[in-house]
Amino acid sequence: MDPVALAVSGTVLVATLLAAAHSGPRPHAATVAAPGAVLLVLVGAVGWPDAEQAVGEIAPTVAFLVLILLLALLVALEGLFGWAGAVTAQRSERSAERLLTRVALLAAAVTAVLSLDATAVLLLPVVVATAASVGVRARPHAWATGHLANSASLLLPVSNLTNLLAFAATGLTFLHFTGLVLGPWLAAVAVEYLVLR
Repeated sequence: MDPVALAVSGTVLVATLLAAAHSGPRPHAATVAAPGAVLLVLVGAVGWPDAEQAVGEIAPTVAFLVLILLLALLVALEGLFGWAGAVTAQRSERSAERLLTRVALLAAAVTAVLSLDATAVLLLPVVVATAASVGVRARPHAWATGHLANSASLLLPVSNLTNLLAFAATGLTFLHFTGLVLGPWLAAVAVEYLVLR
């Protein structure tokens, strides 16, 4: 690879990662990555045909991810997470242990069906408020929700972006993919719950 193209590629990558990881007022990672991608094509690090092919391959996956996140937002706006939090609080009978069990089940289900982003962004505040309403410490329940947003995202192709990419690359059916990861998903959720408990 041309040294200039390699230097530009490295600079774009580092700038994008810094924009994504930096807290506080910052440019959105997409505002760095998109012009950076165009720059990579202009300096010849990536050819136009390769860029078109990559965009064509990833576009359906990204579109689906945007739609599932929109669905999660609409579900939240309709009050489903608030309702689930209220039911979880009521059934826990003011027991921190029962609440943790129900939060773990709820977080695992939301993560699997609506994605890890829905759990981390939309369910987590509901869990914290639910713990406060029950009168127990919120931290263990918030930890469980945050951790399960990651580990419970193994189950379905829609649970996280990595699954979507793997699903598209493998050519497996939805049910076959889910069947292959069901065992590891159950193990991950169980271990996560036991450790946090």
